Amino acid sequence: MEVLHTIGRRKTAVARVYISEGKGNITINNREFDNYFTTGTLKYKVKQPLMLTNNQDNFDIKVNVFGGGITGQAEAIRLAISRAMCKLDEENRKVLKPEGLLTRDPRMVERKKFGQKKARKKFQFSKR
Repeated sequence: MEVLHTIGRRKTAVARVYISEGKGNITINNREFDNYFTTGTLKYKVKQPLMLTNNQDNFDIKVNVFGGGITGQAEAIRLAISRAMCKLDEENRKVLKPEGLLTRDPRMVERKKFGQKKARKKFQFSKR
């Protein structure tokens, strides 16, 4: 099997995932998986598509991720891994789709408008 490349995005985070056959090692930005994500929920989010498809120990995963915060990065990696699992075997789609792991979350930060304090908040109105 050659190296499989997929991309996942969430808010402003972009994750490029390279999957090859191996022993289940995950490297994120040349750092160990456990050193990059410290909380259990973020570790679970990243490993979720691997657990659902029973591929925890079958593949080595190398990730380059930038932008956004730590949660957005974890969810971007999850989307990229889910897409890669579907590329490997189309049967995985039936498992991942009902869980919502193949859906790109489109929510982004709304831009600030001129003449306003923030995106929706206005400057205080003074009648006199």
